[in-house]
Amino acid sequence: MLPYLSTVQPVRRIRYIIFLKDVLILALTTFGGPQVHLAMFYERLVQKRRYLTEDELLELNALGQVLPGPTSTQTITAIGFKIGGPNLAYITLLLWILPAVCIMTAAGMGIYYLEKHHLSLQFARFIQPMAVGFMVVAGYRIGQKVIKNQVSLALALVAVVVAYLFRSPFMTPIVIAVGGLTTALTYEKQKRMEKQPLRVQWSNFFLWLGVFIGAATLGAFTQSLPVRLFENFYRNGSFVFGGGQVLTPMLYNEFVAFKHYLSREEFLSGLGLVQAVPGPVFALASYIGVLSMRSSGIHGQLWGSVVSTTGIFLPGTFLIFFVYRFWEQLKRYRVVRASLEGINAASTGLTAAAALALFEPMAAHWPSVVVVVLTIVVLLYTKIPPYVLILIGLLTGVIL
Repeated sequence: MLPYLSTVQPVRRIRYIIFLKDVLILALTTFGGPQVHLAMFYERLVQKRRYLTEDELLELNALGQVLPGPTSTQTITAIGFKIGGPNLAYITLLLWILPAVCIMTAAGMGIYYLEKHHLSLQFARFIQPMAVGFMVVAGYRIGQKVIKNQVSLALALVAVVVAYLFRSPFMTPIVIAVGGLTTALTYEKQKRMEKQPLRVQWSNFFLWLGVFIGAATLGAFTQSLPVRLFENFYRNGSFVFGGGQVLTPMLYNEFVAFKHYLSREEFLSGLGLVQAVPGPVFALASYIGVLSMRSSGIHGQLWGSVVSTTGIFLPGTFLIFFVYRFWEQLKRYRVVRASLEGINAASTGLTAAAALALFEPMAAHWPSVVVVVLTIVVLLYTKIPPYVLILIGLLTGVIL
């Protein structure tokens, strides 16, 4: 028995190392958002390595879509959990987000350096309208998938109007909750599935809730900017359903329209640049964290990136660890499946409202309108990847 155990342990360690190498390769090569990420996960982790089956991958991806947080990040974290438990899952998370976080942190510091030294940002002038084009296409593609009837269409339209007229960060979770509750009432339309009693391990849920309450309380008492940044991103990460496209309007409302930590131009530049970065779109938080603490020097900017990155990714990690253990039982409840329709429809409306708010100041400037339209057309009718478009936009800005 002992020789057998001593043989198994090194083999398992080698398998874990190979898996982490694959995660790092994906982190450096996956451009284009959750849909593209899923295809690349399938190619490397299912077809090439056979860590899990196609059905298992799709199920974990569905779980990531159900929960608030970054879908791709939660999916690959759950794969790490499935293969090697929580320790491997945490390392998987770090490797997956590290390249994008480092690049966007450097981008934020670079933008601030140029502004501080009064150097022109004209080379990035095409990136901002391109970012609006990316948002329009993202909202359109999400809408195609989730708007299936008059109820979901009505929820999406109401979300557009409410989010556009009331640009408060507190409105976003309300819109999402109302959408989910509305369609949850139609649960009888869902197919019945045989249910088993839920066996819930509450530790990660209480951890998520404890950090949520603790950060809000500490931020209110201390008024410390790093603590408040952590709380702001942790709250946004706890209420965003639908991935990076839906997170964008939440961050815009919070940090540009409401708190004015960033200018609209700075936000759009970061939004455009994150499209050219591999890995999760949630890495935009690192960029915002740097610029939110620009007045605190290099160390402060790095600290801003750390607390913002931790805040945005931590809640989704806690929740995937919590729900993964009883997801097989939970998805059998009709009310859970029914609520997803409304959540997704409301999220689509939020994306559309953010695109409108960002496009509004550009409407009177015809070159920006042309860039927005061209970006939409290219994304919809060609296979040119987003990062290539961003590089073309930067090069054009340098030349012209």
